[in-house]
Amino acid sequence: MRSKGRVATLAATAMLALGTGVAWAGTMHPELGAQLAGMGQKGSVDLQLNEKKGEICWTFHLTTKGITGASIRDTGGMVVAKLGSAYHAKDCGMVAKHAISLIEAKPASYQVWVDTKAHVGDLRGKLFVGMARM
Repeated sequence: MRSKGRVATLAATAMLALGTGVAWAGTMHPELGAQLAGMGQKGSVDLQLNEKKGEICWTFHLTTKGITGASIRDTGGMVVAKLGSAYHAKDCGMVAKHAISLIEAKPASYQVWVDTKAHVGDLRGKLFVGMARM
């Protein structure tokens, strides 16, 4: 009887561990998008995050002129990740692995800001799971 109790306990522990692993994996989102708008302009961005490499790749779909840079910011407007040292519509850049982990875990807590010569954060959009443009 005693061994049956241990087996049941081990099985329950294993199931709990498996469930936790699945729940954790379910919170990571390596493909994100954002619809961008501001100052009468519109556009979108698609992001591919790779936490193991510490890399974010992006593709912007914008017609706005005079873009100087882009970044991912938290709800307080603090920069979490710069998308390159200068603006490129399509590129990849190295980002702190911890920052990528935070963004993947709660994408809706972050926004992409696109800066122009006239305004910082001229175009903005909240991140969501999935691609903005298919």
